[in-house]
Amino acid sequence: MRHNYKNNHLGRKKAHRGAMLSNMASSLIMHKRIFTTVPKAKALRQFVEPLITKSKEDTTHSRRVVFSVLKNKYAVTELFQTVSQKVGDRPGGYTRIIKTGYRLGDNAPMCFIELVDFDENMLKEVGPKKARTRRSRRKSSDKVAGAETRSAASDVKEEAKVEKTEKAKGKTAAKSTKETKSENEGAKTEAVKEAKNEAPEVKTDTETSVEEAPQSEPVSSEEEKVEKEEKRSQAEPDEDTKS
Repeated sequence: MRHNYKNNHLGRKKAHRGAMLSNMASSLIMHKRIFTTVPKAKALRQFVEPLITKSKEDTTHSRRVVFSVLKNKYAVTELFQTVSQKVGDRPGGYTRIIKTGYRLGDNAPMCFIELVDFDENMLKEVGPKKARTRRSRRKSSDKVAGAETRSAASDVKEEAKVEKTEKAKGKTAAKSTKETKSENEGAKTEAVKEAKNEAPEVKTDTETSVEEAPQSEPVSSEEEKVEKEEKRSQAEPDEDTKS
């Protein structure tokens, strides 16, 4: 029977299992993501997360402890230089398991295991979560509805005020145009009246000038006769000379 069976032995002895988990932990630290089966990923999570917590204290003792487990100096330097700085504020849960389906050969469940703080796509999508309850949702919805109605009422009031001001401006503009038109018409009528008053005076002046002009006196008929005789007398000697 399965009594006190806490750890998954993965079908291997202790030495083989420790070497496999050490190599997988080094690969995970160097590449930030590996592809394996779900049981191995769960065992690796229990194996590597205490090492990441140990790397938050960058001391000689902690480096020696981690190196005794990993047996890889490049993985140790990567863990203490980059991973520990990125994971410094996180209190735990440094890895994530993403199941991908089943393997074709033996139908084993497969998955990705990765370091949480190095997956940029997931960090962009996941935002800060807010704890909500049903009551808070109802209250928030009521508040939102009340705020929307208030904003709508305020918008209506503002539109009414704007319309009133525009109407008042239109009335004042119409009044001003009417006053200007009336002033222009009054000025035109006054100019016409002045022109009419001045026109008869000009006519009278012309009439007086015509009347005052000297008339030619008629020539008497006797003088005309005398002139005709003189012309005849002058014409007769000319004819004699010609003959």
